[in-house]
Amino acid sequence: MNDDVRNIVLGVVAAGISAALGWLARTYLWKRKLRRKQAFFGLPDNSESLLVVNRDAGSSDLAVHRYDVFALLELSALIKDCGAHAEVVTQDTARQGFGERTEFCVGGPSSNRRMMAHMTAMLPGVQVKIDPSEPGPIRMTYQIGGEDYHLEKGLSEYVLLARLTAGQPGQSRPVFLFCGQTAITNQAATRYLARNHERLSRKYGDNTFVLLLKVVNSHAYGPDVAELVADVTRAGQAPLPTTTPARNSHRAS
Repeated sequence: MNDDVRNIVLGVVAAGISAALGWLARTYLWKRKLRRKQAFFGLPDNSESLLVVNRDAGSSDLAVHRYDVFALLELSALIKDCGAHAEVVTQDTARQGFGERTEFCVGGPSSNRRMMAHMTAMLPGVQVKIDPSEPGPIRMTYQIGGEDYHLEKGLSEYVLLARLTAGQPGQSRPVFLFCGQTAITNQAATRYLARNHERLSRKYGDNTFVLLLKVVNSHAYGPDVAELVADVTRAGQAPLPTTTPARNSHRAS
């Protein structure tokens, strides 16, 4: 074998080794990224999860608002990416305990009784004014600690995005809440989670968090423009005081 042939053979072998090492490195990084995503969502390979859908609060029928359907589709894509499976149930038929399977619960407490149960048990510091007798500007106001967040439909709408766990982190599956003042804010929260789950995983790990998001000008931008208002984890988990001073109110300027 002359030098030219030997150099060609060595070049081919080196290229093959480099390609193999590159493939192994990419596979390792992809698997590590997938494992982190699965851990954050509590969705190991072939695991089961629960999608709890609300009803359309503006309809007398047992219908689901189209924006909530879009939210479920985005969550279904996340679940599929983790190699897991989803069961869709309505808010009045969900009977499983907390932490048995990863749960994604969509809709405010006025249209989702399971959402109301989760918030009562896990978020005593959050109160949503859902009494139909309340005047229009007050209805659906979120009261969190010493702050009130008013609904101005189409202009300034709020939604809670929460990851809740019971007991020690890693010992039970998380429950994700998408509790919005309107249906479009529920979709905005699922989209925010899909876009930012890696950053949230790095920041919070397996721990509970409760974020308040504001959806800006949904009439023009739909569910795409959602701003983080505050991390309200501590305020949401602390009981509301029995007597409160005059509150700060948040409205669109």
